[in-house]
Amino acid sequence: MTERMSALRVFVRVARSGSFSRAARDLGLSQPSASRIVAALERELGAMLFTRSTRALSLTEAGAEYLGRVETALAVLDEAEHAARGTGELRGVLRVAASSSFTEHALIPRLDEFLVRNPKLRMVLLVNDQRQALITEGVDIAFRFGSLDDSAATARRLGSIERVLVGSPAYLRRAGRPKAPDDLKSHAIIQGPIGMDGWTFEKDGRRVSLRLEGRLVVSANESAIAAAVAGLGIVPTSIIASRNELANRSLVRVLPDWQMGSVDVHAVFPSGRAAKAAARALADQMAEAFRLIL
Repeated sequence: MTERMSALRVFVRVARSGSFSRAARDLGLSQPSASRIVAALERELGAMLFTRSTRALSLTEAGAEYLGRVETALAVLDEAEHAARGTGELRGVLRVAASSSFTEHALIPRLDEFLVRNPKLRMVLLVNDQRQALITEGVDIAFRFGSLDDSAATARRLGSIERVLVGSPAYLRRAGRPKAPDDLKSHAIIQGPIGMDGWTFEKDGRRVSLRLEGRLVVSANESAIAAAVAGLGIVPTSIIASRNELANRSLVRVLPDWQMGSVDVHAVFPSGRAAKAAARALADQMAEAFRLIL
């Protein structure tokens, strides 16, 4: 039974990643082993699950129907095993997707207790400031900011994070301190992943919206913050991501009397199957963390 369940998990990973080599890498197998496991499953079923070519791997009609049923069955089995143990201990592999800033400043500092409490749980962190595709990446839980546009997902709001505008003291001495949002038009702007949809400032009932083109465009928030510390300009970021730099004064708030609003943080789970018990438990822990750190 254990071998059959392992084979089914290999099949699901191959189907979702669209690649034997990628699935094998994710599961700690060799590519030939993953291929043999799936081929043996096909022989046992008497049906082809994949159409193979030198350029592509795709599910057959039978494979697509089998995938849906297998994922549901595996989710139910995982939940049943978790309940049967009765200890609350989590097992298996949990694939977690998050941005670099969230991973470094919010997630990793709170993983020690979670992993110590669940010594048989293995966690894979997929760190990327671009949103990962939950299904093809095999993500069990993703932490995302702002609006959610993934129709193949369900979400739970964990809290919100304040947006701030920051710059280095050296840059502000050289370029001058902005006194109002419109002053930013004459400043060097670092365009990171936060604030790509424009900036909105509020003060005493007054609302100002700006869309500024960055002189320096950086895809990772941590690198955008480092650029601001180096004096390359002003960057919009979050209070969590810049907390250390604000504390040691390598960065200071710009337009501190103006509010930039906040952005919601969600735990996102792929739809079509029940969320893993480990994914729900991690979401619970991070929801509690947000109540304490914000």
